[in-house]
Amino acid sequence: MTAQFILLPDAVVTVKLDSKSAVLDMLASLFASTYSLDKDTVLARLTEREQLGSTGFGRGVAIPHARVADVERPVAVFLRLASPVGFDAADDMPVSLVFGLLSPEQAGVVHLHALAAISRLMRDDKMHAALSEAPNDEALYALIANVIDRTAA
Repeated sequence: MTAQFILLPDAVVTVKLDSKSAVLDMLASLFASTYSLDKDTVLARLTEREQLGSTGFGRGVAIPHARVADVERPVAVFLRLASPVGFDAADDMPVSLVFGLLSPEQAGVVHLHALAAISRLMRDDKMHAALSEAPNDEALYALIANVIDRTAA
């Protein structure tokens, strides 16, 4: 079995943002620069999905996601926010960990499997704490990549 999604080291950053729209804009910028995608298209798709209902997952986590034509397989970005941002999450908690996911336009079950993998990762209490406390972006990437590699084996 292969990993459910691709996550490159450059797609993991700690950043200070002040709103949900700034988070979505940063996600789109990071997807564009890391995976050579069109920022405006990505932002439009993420915003459309968010308008259907918040992707605030609870426990300070959001998983904004969308399907985009220019993606060949699921790709991810990860933001750790320097201070929590309101995200209209079901539990009303602001978010500080944001996992973005883009999948191919026709990726039905593949998209769902990738979302499920991220959801499992973010529900793990030890992982949640480790991501919150990691000293830098390299450590964040190593934590996530280690789990991705384990589940792909």
